[in-house]
Amino acid sequence: MSHAQVDHLVVVADSLAQGVVWCEETLGITPGPGGEHPLMGTHNRLFSVAGPAFPRAYFEIIAIQPGATPLRAAGTHRWFDMDDRELQARVASEGPQLVHFVASVPGVVSAVKALAALGLDRGSVLEVSRQTATALLQWRITVRDDGQRLFYGGLPTLIQWGEAGEDPARAAHPLDAMPASGVTLQALQVRHPRPDKLQAAHAAIGLAGVTVTQGAPNLLATLQTPRGLVTLESKGI
Repeated sequence: MSHAQVDHLVVVADSLAQGVVWCEETLGITPGPGGEHPLMGTHNRLFSVAGPAFPRAYFEIIAIQPGATPLRAAGTHRWFDMDDRELQARVASEGPQLVHFVASVPGVVSAVKALAALGLDRGSVLEVSRQTATALLQWRITVRDDGQRLFYGGLPTLIQWGEAGEDPARAAHPLDAMPASGVTLQALQVRHPRPDKLQAAHAAIGLAGVTVTQGAPNLLATLQTPRGLVTLESKGI
């Protein structure tokens, strides 16, 4: 069995400028630098939310990059449901939204197979990279052709840092270059009408520390911030 851990939270913004303002107003910090993803036509800003409960976690604010044409094959979609019109409309009208989280695994292919055994198609494993000021980040990540997150974002996208065959413990990770931000992730909860199936999926990839309960679809991230305790919710998007 894989042993997955929370890697990062995903907040989608209408633009990165909007995302920065939202972060400053909501969490009380300015997000750090990020980069571009030519494969998906997106770009991001990042900051650490690592703490005792989630020691390898960071926070991603991501937006579609204006004027960028994704290099991904025609007929496929960007990651994290970013091409979904309902999600885009919510972000445009209400501002940046917590939509998903990503879990790191030591073996992404075996983790995908474990989910497939439950009848869950987590998607193809894509090889992605981007150069930073300090290192070349390389990773393998699951993305469905339709871009869907599944379980309203409650089933994590899977990521394995490093090249195929590289020891993930030795691979460069975004946190390596991130200072403490003043924000730490305290708890991550998922509510869903079918909690048993979602719990089984989390167990299949060895994901612990994420609470799954029955209820209307929602992803809740509780963060300690300079503005106090803040809980972000996806509210079924």
